[in-house]
Amino acid sequence: MESPADMMAALSASMLARTGRTLDEWVALVEASTLDPLDQKAVRAWLRDVHGVKQNSQWTIADAAARRAGWVEPTFAEYVDSQYSGRKEALRPLFDRIATLALGLGEDVRAEGRATYVPFVRGRQFAAVRALASRVDLGLRFTDVPESDRLTPGGPGQATHKVSLTGADELDGEVEALLVAAYEQNA
Repeated sequence: MESPADMMAALSASMLARTGRTLDEWVALVEASTLDPLDQKAVRAWLRDVHGVKQNSQWTIADAAARRAGWVEPTFAEYVDSQYSGRKEALRPLFDRIATLALGLGEDVRAEGRATYVPFVRGRQFAAVRALASRVDLGLRFTDVPESDRLTPGGPGQATHKVSLTGADELDGEVEALLVAAYEQNA
């Protein structure tokens, strides 16, 4: 297993090969700019628009600059708690039920923290849950879309379709079957 120092050296060499600068050089450039390094979205846009940096490298550089400025990534629980606070707190039981179902589909499923939604991943993301003001959108990724009047195009994350839910009573056998289909299509 590689040491953290070896991993950072490999990342820096890869960044140099892709962008012409090492990760440290990019972070120094962000620090020398007028940007707030904690505003990762603005940093990514600046890297794209001003320097032509591709998406994956933008994310790596913005993350490294924010961490150097003192940002600490929230835990999974902190991400979820922030998504289901205030007026969205009443939707938390619905999220918890979806999470239980998704994680119960197989030992290969993991949930990941994001600022605005929670993706569920196995080989690739197969579902994502986003809390809105009065509903939860369950995004599902399909390669072969099942027949269902409840599916609409779009959704959070990498979803191709979504089911909008306002209460746990709407999380029925049909929605569970759609979740299973998305899981099975994304090994």
